[in-house]
Amino acid sequence: MNAETNRKKPLRLALIGMSGAGKTFWTKKLAANGYPAGSCDDRIEQKLASRLAAGGYSGINGVAAWMGWPDSTTYAQREAEYLAEEIHALDEILTELEREPEKSLVLDTTGSIIYTGNDLLMRLRRQMTIVHLAASAEEQQLLIERYLNDPKPVLWRGAFQPRTGEKPRETVARCYPALIAGRRQSYEALSHCTLQVAALRDGSLDAPAFLKMIRDRTGIPR
Repeated sequence: MNAETNRKKPLRLALIGMSGAGKTFWTKKLAANGYPAGSCDDRIEQKLASRLAAGGYSGINGVAAWMGWPDSTTYAQREAEYLAEEIHALDEILTELEREPEKSLVLDTTGSIIYTGNDLLMRLRRQMTIVHLAASAEEQQLLIERYLNDPKPVLWRGAFQPRTGEKPRETVARCYPALIAGRRQSYEALSHCTLQVAALRDGSLDAPAFLKMIRDRTGIPR
């Protein structure tokens, strides 16, 4: 008997936060414990598949390579295309949940979900318990280094502001903290509860303990 058959009410969690905060890690942990899980990144990649294939790209790193560095000539257009497909993907997921009120889902969202518009975000908040995985200042520096060394798709939305004579990597290092700070406010406003990433680093913390932390903060059914 898996976790799904043990519940009277569906479990619906949406994990939000910056890339590298642990959304995918905990989604996979919960999936391994029998909770149905889904990934916004996977859906977006599927919707971009033909455009990615045309450039020889695949996978989440391929999406980042297709989008390009934020100073590239094609970045703005591809950022817009990515966001359009993210909006489409989130609308599909929410429509499925609205049509199937008994359906459970743990959703691994993107860092850019906050740009999908108020209507979608309010639907998300009605359908799911939103958990913000928040990084400390020290961990934020690690997120910047990860982006520089292993880029994932990032929507800068105008936050990339190069200075004269500055190299792109230098601009990223300078502007990324401001991007994180601005997003953090939006994540906090959207979420039902916040978990500090540092508190989740304990290697002994398993999926049931992770769920208990969320339930203790939100009162969602056990």
